[in-house]
Order: sequence, then structure tokens, then C-alpha cells
Amino acid sequence: MIRTTPFHPRLHELNTQGLYTHWQGFLSPLRYSSAPKHEYFAVRNAVGVFDTSPLFKYRITGPDAERLLAGTLTRDVRRCRPGRARYTVWCDDRGFVMKDGVVFRHSENDFLLTAARPNLGWFTDLAGSLRVHLEDVSDEYGIVAVQGPRSRAALSSLMPEVRSLAFFDHAQAKLASAPVTVSRTGYTGDLGFEITVGSDRALAVLDAVLAAGAPHGMRPFGEEALMMLRIEAGLPLIDVEWHNSRTAFTDADRVTPKELGLGWMLPSPQQDDRAFIGRQAIRRELSEGTSRWATVGIVVDWADWDRLHRDAGLLPAKSEHPLPYESMLYDAHEDGTRVGYVTSFLYSPVLQRHIGLARVRPDLATAGTEVRLEFAIAHCNTTVKARTAKLPLFNPSRKTAKE
Repeated sequence: MIRTTPFHPRLHELNTQGLYTHWQGFLSPLRYSSAPKHEYFAVRNAVGVFDTSPLFKYRITGPDAERLLAGTLTRDVRRCRPGRARYTVWCDDRGFVMKDGVVFRHSENDFLLTAARPNLGWFTDLAGSLRVHLEDVSDEYGIVAVQGPRSRAALSSLMPEVRSLAFFDHAQAKLASAPVTVSRTGYTGDLGFEITVGSDRALAVLDAVLAAGAPHGMRPFGEEALMMLRIEAGLPLIDVEWHNSRTAFTDADRVTPKELGLGWMLPSPQQDDRAFIGRQAIRRELSEGTSRWATVGIVVDWADWDRLHRDAGLLPAKSEHPLPYESMLYDAHEDGTRVGYVTSFLYSPVLQRHIGLARVRPDLATAGTEVRLEFAIAHCNTTVKARTAKLPLFNPSRKTAKE
């Protein structure tokens, strides 16, 4: 059965294309206009609205709620105070990433965990006899993301709380007379906020947001624009940058947090004494240096790209649509040894470069290392000069700056 989100009736009216994909059984717009690049620029230059309601939402409460999450999530939820949120992953016993999500701490014993894929059964099995209650509240709430440099200005007229929110803070507020949770979070790598509201009040809240955003050039954006934004921001996507370790057939499709570029989530043993799932394998990987890959950004040499196309009698291609497949990376020497692969690749409109997210041998992860990227031109495979780069590739100061 195809389902629609609480915001769909209003957003469908704004969708001139009627193009949708499926996100966990929900209709999710690919784009609202004929050019997703216009929606992309609304986020980078003004403000955009994205319906992220299909995310799974789990409320975790009870005296042992913190204990359960501290023993399952890679990041230490004990260090997350009420009113804060944390992006995290959770792993299997071998230290391979299963899934990711954001955990919001509302009080000492009250958490909300969002995730792109279903996880309730796994957490319930691990809860065992702990004094904890897990509830799937996915259908009870809608979430709308308001993203871009004008997002704070648009929302502050509705909720003064947004002016004081730090990066990954959240607060309770009132919007269109409805109680909401507003958080300074998002999946665009820009200044932005997400509003969680009861499904029965979702349309009233969205109407208020759209009205407040109109003077700031607000427009809705779909998944095609979101993919452009998240690649620039270096944000991994499940089933693209990695696969759930529980369903992957081989270790070639499995990845550790360190290999995924999330090593910053892993504090030293002196700072973190938890026995979370995968801890021993992760600590062993870090201490022995056994990571197979490092996740980096890739930036293509624009002059070499243009030359290759012009030599073939073609105009240099500059498509903002991500490639639907992986591209191989080779070292910069003549022998052409394969050294990694690109998981996401496109032409960035704001950076005006071909960029990507890549997995390379750890010894080649230093920013600026020269590599060659394989691609097809005139029905033949060739390679173009590229270099590794630190992620995120687009990282405006406004994303984390105070007002």
C-alpha cells in the first residue's frame, strides 16, 4: 500500500511535476519543478522545505532508557544532555555499521530516535528485561526540514526559540497553536532546522511555515535536490555509501565507522568505558590500524575533464545528477593500480567542480593526493585527473555559527 505523509495534501498542490519515488512505502517527491537545480539553489541561497516524515521515529523511555542506548549506539548518549541531539550509528558484534540515525534527548529518561530504516525489533530484542519502553511513534508525527541561510530569519518570526538554538540543540515551542519540537538539524550541510509536529496539526504548521518563508524566497525541494546537497556536505546515505551489515552478503559491502569517515564518533577508551555492541572489534581496528578504507572527498581536475571531452569532439559534461553507479579510482602512476572507488559523484553547482564521496586506501587519504577517476566518454573507458579532499566539501560557517 502506498502511503502519504501528513504534509502531502499541501505539498502535492505545489508539485507541478507529479513525480514521486517511494521512501519506506511513502510517496516522496523527486522534484517539485522542472529543474531540481532551482530547488537546490533555493536551499544554498535562501530557504527550502523538505518533507522528512517517512523517517522512522522511536520513543524510548524508562529508568533504563539511557542504559539501553549507551549499550547499542556507537556514540555515548550519556554525554548528551536534555535539549541536545546526536547523530550516531549502531554496529554489529564485528564492528560493521548497521544503520544510522539521530537521537534526541528530552529528559533523563525520555529519548526519540529517528532512522531511515526499521529498527524497532532489534532494539526490543536487546532491551530484554531492562526497565525500558520502546514505542514506534512514526505515524504520530510529521517532520518538516527548513534549510538554508534564510531559514533562521523565516522561522524566528514564528518561534523565537530558533534564535538561541546551537547546532544540534532542540527545544519545545508553539507554532500555529500546536506544540512542536524544533531542532537545529538537517541533511543539507547548511544552516537549517527540523520541526516535529503531531500529524493532526501538520498542515496548519506547514501553512504557517510557508507563509513566513514566502518573503525569503522559500520553496519546497525534493529528493533530487537533496542528493546534490548531501553529497556536497559529505553526508553518507545508506544503500549508497554503505549497506546494513545484517543484510549484506559479503564483507565487501560492509564498512566500519572508521572506514565510513565517522572515526570522530569513536572516543578513546579512557574517555568511554561503555561495553557497546561492536566495541571490541572497533577498538582492535583502531589500535592495530587494520582499516581497509578511508572515506574522503574527490575533486576532479576541471582542465583535464574539459580537455578529454573536447578532444573527443564533445562539450564538457557538467551534470548535477549523481551517477547511479560506483566509479573506480586508480593511482596517479602509469601502472594504473586500483586504489578505491567513488560511491557518489556529480557536478556541484555551488563549487563548480565535479566532486564525489570516495573510499580509498588509507595511505592515500591525505588531502591533495593525486588519483585518477575512471569514466566513460565516446563509448570508451578512460581516466581523468583528480585529487582527494577533506570532507565536507561544502561547509559554510553559518551551519554551526551563532546568530
